[in-house]
Amino acid sequence: MKFTNIKLTGLVAAIVLTFCSFGVYATESQETPPLNKDQVEGRVDEAKGKVKEATGVILDDKKMQVEGNVQKNIGKAQGNFGDIKQDIKKGN
Repeated sequence: MKFTNIKLTGLVAAIVLTFCSFGVYATESQETPPLNKDQVEGRVDEAKGKVKEATGVILDDKKMQVEGNVQKNIGKAQGNFGDIKQDIKKGN
């Protein structure tokens, strides 16, 4: 697999944007009650999946792209499950 400057720049940009999004989640979490384990793990897996999917697109690696998409969707589902658990616990 041959890396070009454009692919490396895109990969670095995807990683930087992902870490920036963590800052947004941290800001939002200060205003809301603490997250439960499923919410945290789901959000982390979703972010990892997004990075892996973007890396697969940039490197033109279909397998990595599909793995990232699957990981992203599993993380999203786990995060939503955690949201539902928290709503039930709060009584909403």
